Amino acid sequence: MNGLIFLIPVALLLGLTGLVAFMWSLRNGQFDDPDGAAMRILIEDQDKPAS
Repeated sequence: MNGLIFLIPVALLLGLTGLVAFMWSLRNGQFDDPDGAAMRILIEDQDKPAS
């Protein structure tokens, strides 16, 4: 029973930390262009000389 008294606040704190990190990432535009980075890796640079 003493373990639950310690673990419940720790679990709530970790959940709240995750929620705050998620809200921070939403406000900073981390999910604005989810396909852009995946497509940019497939596009070759035109400036590189062919070897």
